[in-house]
Amino acid sequence: MEIERINENTLKFYISYGDIEERGFSREDIWYNREKGEELFWEMMDEVNDHEDFSVDGPLWIQVQALDKGLEIVVTKAQISKDGNKLELPDLNDGENSSGVTQDLENFMEQSFPKEDSSSEESTPKSKKKRHLDDDLTLTIKFKDIEDVISLSQSMKDTRFVDDRLYAYDNNYYLHIGFPNGFLSEDEQEDYISQLLEYGEESDKTVHYLAEYGTEVMAENALKQLRKHFK
Repeated sequence: MEIERINENTLKFYISYGDIEERGFSREDIWYNREKGEELFWEMMDEVNDHEDFSVDGPLWIQVQALDKGLEIVVTKAQISKDGNKLELPDLNDGENSSGVTQDLENFMEQSFPKEDSSSEESTPKSKKKRHLDDDLTLTIKFKDIEDVISLSQSMKDTRFVDDRLYAYDNNYYLHIGFPNGFLSEDEQEDYISQLLEYGEESDKTVHYLAEYGTEVMAENALKQLRKHFK
């Protein structure tokens, strides 16, 4: 594995598919098995830390680019502003994703959200969307800026029964949130949704679209992480 220190907060490393297989993982593992993909990622981070002083003590911005013979991974520590009220992220419009096949952690560390048919979801008017308790409910909320997401995180204290991840795309932020079946009643789910819509608006952008064209800011427990860092 090749490691390159970009700056104090950013590392880039390259790992070949051959190296991945020598570590006991297959390509199918890293793209489709969340636990295996996560295990490989943290194994690589441990190796990175053996060569570089790069402590992980806050939110990470992670980009995974699939190349012909391996993966190029850029890891950046998100910075908290001096006043402690703003999460400062890398420039999202630097064109870094303009070439190659970019895969954010949506594929690299696959979360336990159900697969969605992006073509059917994006063409369905919001008023006609059906929510069924026999399936995991998922939706995407769009925010104009990170401050609205932070305000939501401070308002929504109990997120034990939701799966949430945060994306940035086209100067907006998107929270993809899932309600695993069996934990909340339909009324409780609707209460959560009403609270979400106080700070943002429902979007037809699918999680797969955001993973491919946007930037994953927080891979899991986004609201809990924001609440922790912005008390």
